[in-house]
Amino acid sequence: MKALVLIGGFGTRLRPITYTVPKQLIPVAGKPLLYHVFDLLPRDLEEVVLATGYKAEIVDAYVRAHPPPWPVRTVAEREPLGTGGGMKNAGGGMSDPFFLVNSDVVTALDAGDLLALHRSRGGVGTMTLAEVEDTKPYGVAALGANDRIEAFVEKPDPQDAPSHWINAGVAVWSASVLDRIPSGRPVSFEREVVPGLLAQGLYGYRLRRYWEDAGTPDRMLRAQQLLFADGRGGKGLLPHGALGRGPVAAGRGVVASGASFGPNVTLGDGATVEPGAHVENAIVMEGVVVGREAEVRNSLLGPGVRVAPGRRVVGETLGEGAQT
Repeated sequence: MKALVLIGGFGTRLRPITYTVPKQLIPVAGKPLLYHVFDLLPRDLEEVVLATGYKAEIVDAYVRAHPPPWPVRTVAEREPLGTGGGMKNAGGGMSDPFFLVNSDVVTALDAGDLLALHRSRGGVGTMTLAEVEDTKPYGVAALGANDRIEAFVEKPDPQDAPSHWINAGVAVWSASVLDRIPSGRPVSFEREVVPGLLAQGLYGYRLRRYWEDAGTPDRMLRAQQLLFADGRGGKGLLPHGALGRGPVAAGRGVVASGASFGPNVTLGDGATVEPGAHVENAIVMEGVVVGREAEVRNSLLGPGVRVAPGRRVVGETLGEGAQT
């Protein structure tokens, strides 16, 4: 069996970091977001195919340098093709069935259970569903008997949403769905293809544990909190000589003696947090320097950011090399 991971999109909601770093390679709870997505997949897959777009060469180089447990092949699109177009572009030779995964999903999922449910129902596809209060940013499913999806509405207004169960970004599909996607143009799989598949049997798999779409700064920090709480952020110890409390996921060569930390912090390789500084609920990427007596809370700092001594950075997203 194979998996297809969708890595299109420009990460606009995470700019300015994503001007230089693909969203999927931002470290969350100690490792790139993409590798938490890899953790969802079974270890006995034949191959994982990455449908890449924006900064495809950076993703490809990183995965080659840090190989996951299965063969990985990247297929880049020359222009943005949407979810369906990306699937069509990269789906050659896909297994039947195959896993389809969005690359910004953070959740606790047993992929074996998802696959078993798909096979037992005998439909064309099985989509994981998460229950949320605000359905507007997502595709929403109307569920019937045995959680068969009777209607699927992409990003409806709240008053028109048929339920609070939304597409959670992990699914099992029959390879035949790829034949339903038009070639040579951008295609929204959710809007243009999924409604036409309902008659063939599309089912929902309800997630009962946590789920987050890590596509905005606030959601990425929330995803990090969930991963740490689930024990998926490494040991979470404080850096040598640091004060306060973790969990803190520190990379190689971190210097933080005399600094203090609140919970839920990632420190990239070579980051420096000087004495008297405090960092809490933050992602601090490689080479960042947080000056003496400075404070960083609820923020994402891109590679090489410099925070001047005594400065407060609260609720900010700073791109590579920024000085504040």
